[in-house]
Amino acid sequence: MRDVMPFVSPIVNVAVLVPVIWGLAVGTQDAAFGTDTPARRILICVYAAILLVSAILLAWPHGCAALLPGLLAVQVAYEPMTPFLLGAGHPVAVANLGIAAIHAVTLAAVLR
Repeated sequence: MRDVMPFVSPIVNVAVLVPVIWGLAVGTQDAAFGTDTPARRILICVYAAILLVSAILLAWPHGCAALLPGLLAVQVAYEPMTPFLLGAGHPVAVANLGIAAIHAVTLAAVLR
C-alpha cells in the first residue's frame, strides 16, 4: 500500500481539480462557489498550482519524496477548515473532507 498511495493522491487531485477549475472558469460551479469575483480567480490559481504539482508528481515519481508530503500537508490542513466556514452540508466542504481523508492516509503512508 505504501508504494501505491503516493500515486493515489495526485490522481485524486487531477481527477477532481480539472473539472472544478474548468467549472470555475466557465461559470458552471457558481452554485457551489458563488459568482465570479477576484477571490474566486485567486482560488482558481491556488487550485491550478495544486493541479500542476500533482501532474508533475505523476510524471516524475522520483519527486514524490521531496514534494508530495508538503503538498498533502497543506491540503490536509486547509480542507477540513471549510465545513467551519461553509457549513458541514456544503458540497465543497463535503468534498474537501473526503479528499482530506484520502490525503491523510497517503501522508501517513509516505511518512512511515
